[in-house]
Amino acid sequence: MMATMQIRSRLLASAAAVSAALALYSPGAMAVTLMQAYDMALQNDPTYRAAYYANEGAKENAKLGLSNLLPNISGSWSGSQNRDTVTDRSAQFVGGLVSPRDFISRSAMLQVRQPLFNLDGWARYKQGKAQALYGQALFESQQQEVIYRVVASYLDVLYKQELLALAQVEREMYAEQGQLNNHLFEKGEGTRTDMLETQARLDVAEATLLEAQDNLTVSRETLGTVIGGEVGEVQELVPDFRVRPVDDKPFDYWKTIALERNPDIKTLKYGVDIAEQEVLKQRAGHAPRIDVVGSYGKTSSDSITTFQEDQKIRSIGVQVNIPIYSGGQVNASSRQAVASREKAKEDLQAQIDKIMLELRKDYAVMASSVKRVDALMKSVSSSENLIIATEKSIKGGVRINLDALNAKQQLYTAKRDLAQARFNYLLTSLRMRASVGTVNVDDVREIAAYFR
Repeated sequence: MMATMQIRSRLLASAAAVSAALALYSPGAMAVTLMQAYDMALQNDPTYRAAYYANEGAKENAKLGLSNLLPNISGSWSGSQNRDTVTDRSAQFVGGLVSPRDFISRSAMLQVRQPLFNLDGWARYKQGKAQALYGQALFESQQQEVIYRVVASYLDVLYKQELLALAQVEREMYAEQGQLNNHLFEKGEGTRTDMLETQARLDVAEATLLEAQDNLTVSRETLGTVIGGEVGEVQELVPDFRVRPVDDKPFDYWKTIALERNPDIKTLKYGVDIAEQEVLKQRAGHAPRIDVVGSYGKTSSDSITTFQEDQKIRSIGVQVNIPIYSGGQVNASSRQAVASREKAKEDLQAQIDKIMLELRKDYAVMASSVKRVDALMKSVSSSENLIIATEKSIKGGVRINLDALNAKQQLYTAKRDLAQARFNYLLTSLRMRASVGTVNVDDVREIAAYFR
C-alpha cells in the first residue's frame, strides 16, 4: 500500500512540476479555459471568419434571384447643342439663301418593364433562394466544425500534457530503479543484467520524454492557430470524471435526425436544387419571353423637323421575344446542366453514406465507452497492485528486476490508455452530435464543466 501511495505521490508531484513549467511556456502565453478558447476562435479563426462572410454574401442571392421577376425601371436624358444650316435654292440670287440656326435638343425617357412570362427569370429566382439556403447550411457546418476543432485541439493539449507527465514520472522511476540496481550490485546482491535492463528502459524513457515535449509544443501551436494567440496553461479534467451512460435510443433515431438536420447533407441537398434550376435556366433558352413595357418621354427640338416643338410620348404594350436558333448552344448547355445535376445527386448520396458510416461507428463507441473507461480504471488500479506484489516477490526471490520494470511499464500504459479513452469519449460524443446537426455553444459549456 505504501508503494502505491509513493507512486501516486510521485505522479502528482511530477504532474504539478510539469504544469508549473507549462505555465511559463512563453512570455506571451496566456492561461485559457475551453469557453475562452471558443470565444477567441469565433473572433480570430480565419476559416470561421471566411465562412461568416461567405454566408453574408450568399444571403443576397435570394434578392438577386427575385430581381428577375420584379419590374425593371430605367430612365434616360440627353441634351445637345445643335447648329442647323438651311440653304434656300429658290432664292433669286446666285448660291441661294443660307439660314443658320442654333438650338438645343433635349430628350427624357422613363421606361418600366414587367415580366409576364420569363422562364429564365423564374429559374434564377428559385436558384437564388437555393443558393442562399446553401450558404446558410454551409455556415452552419462551419459553426459546428469550429466547435469541434476548438474542443479537439484543447483536449489534444491536455492529452499531450498527460503523456508528458507520465513520461517524466516513468523516466524518474527508471532512474531511481537504476540507482537501486547499482547499489545492490555494489553490495553483491544485484546483477549486471538488472543494471543493463534498467538502463535500456531509462534510455527509451529519455527519448519518449523528449518526444512528448515536442508533441506538446506542436499541440499548443495548433490550438494557438485556431484561437489566434499563444496558449499557456489549460484547465485539467476533473479527477472524478465519469463517463455518462448513453441513452437507449436506437440507431435509427439518430439516423433520422441526421438526415434532417446534418448541415453537410443539407448543403448538398440545396446543391441538387441549384443544379435542378440550372437545368431549367438553360432550357429556358428555347422559351419565349413576354414583358409589359410602359414608357413616358418628353422631347424638345428633338430633330430638325420638330424644331421649336415640345412633345410628350406615353406608351404601354406587350413585347414578345422568341428565340429561334442559337447554333446549338441551348441544347449543349442543357445537357451539360443535366450532367451537373446528376453529379450533385451522386455527391449527396456519397455524403449521406459517409455520415451514416461515421455515425454508426460513433454510436458503437459511445455504447461501449462506459465499460471501456471503467475497465481501464480497474486496469490502473490492478497495475498499481501488481507493482506492490512484484516488489514483494523480488524481495522474496521469486521475481526479478525485469518483472518490476514490466509492471511499471504496464501501469504507465494503463494510465495513458485511460486518459485517451476519456478524451476520446468527449470527442466522440461531440462528433456524434455534430453528425446529427445539433452541436452548439451549449455543448461547449457542457464539456467545459468537466474542467477545473
